[in-house]
Amino acid sequence: MTSPFRTLNARADMRSGSGSAAGPQRRADPATEAFVAHRNLLFTVAYEMLGSAADAEDVLQETWLRWADVDLGTVRDPRAYLIRTTTRQALNRMRTLGRRKESYVGPWLPEPLLTAPDVAEDVELADSVSMAMLLVLETLTPTERAVFVLREVFDLGYDEIAEAVGKSSAAVRQIAHRARQHVAARRPRGAVSEAEARDALAAFQRAIETGDLQSLLDLLAPDVVLLGDGGGVVQAVLRPIVGADRVARLLAAGTPRIAGEISTEPVQVNGRPALIVRIDGEIDDVVAMRIDDGLITGLYVVRNPEKLSRVERETTVSR
Repeated sequence: MTSPFRTLNARADMRSGSGSAAGPQRRADPATEAFVAHRNLLFTVAYEMLGSAADAEDVLQETWLRWADVDLGTVRDPRAYLIRTTTRQALNRMRTLGRRKESYVGPWLPEPLLTAPDVAEDVELADSVSMAMLLVLETLTPTERAVFVLREVFDLGYDEIAEAVGKSSAAVRQIAHRARQHVAARRPRGAVSEAEARDALAAFQRAIETGDLQSLLDLLAPDVVLLGDGGGVVQAVLRPIVGADRVARLLAAGTPRIAGEISTEPVQVNGRPALIVRIDGEIDDVVAMRIDDGLITGLYVVRNPEKLSRVERETTVSR
């Protein structure tokens, strides 16, 4: 059987006019057209539930296989149907991902995505895919996470969500209320504008490039937490580093060791300003941050090479 994603890509090329000029271009079948039209949305749903782009792509493959067998005449709303199917597959995948996290070496961080600048213009979307928010969502149960994402980010109705998660509408309303309170207590305390975030990133970039301890201390909140994710593949801190002094000294001490070989590039990762750090031209890590009340309260350093493929090309997220 031909790979469904290869078929989708070929059919998408035909739709965009990039097919072969040797013959008349065919129109994609309705099932493929519907899936392609909603693919970025479905990826975003799966990614926000899983925090892993690789697993989100697997979920999309499973969703496509089920969608390809559906009688479209029985589908009233393709978007809602596809979201429900994606949600069910993501919930199934969460069980596997949960077992994987239990044996993970050191802190587990979401897989960072290089996102386009226009993602930041949709404040709610940018907030929902940010590294800080994804870590907050990690503290929810799988069902709570699914309900929160579908309701708060994608604005699905309670009846639609109930069908997706296998609960009654009344139960979903209660779960949504509980999840909303849980997230509200843990999300960043004050809204930060895009300009403020860029300024903070630029100051942080200068400080780590120069190893300026005082500049780092001026940027970090007293209770800042640094998390490193090496996945047991590369060296990274195995426990959270807490406190401005400890974090600043760790960052400052790391600079001279690799002086002359390090380069940093400001980019947008998960809808927020971040740094890509390269050593000898090769990506070494991605540094994302959480900012509260003008100070950096969280630093998320992803070094696991298995999680860095999505920062070499933009990933489209949408809702």
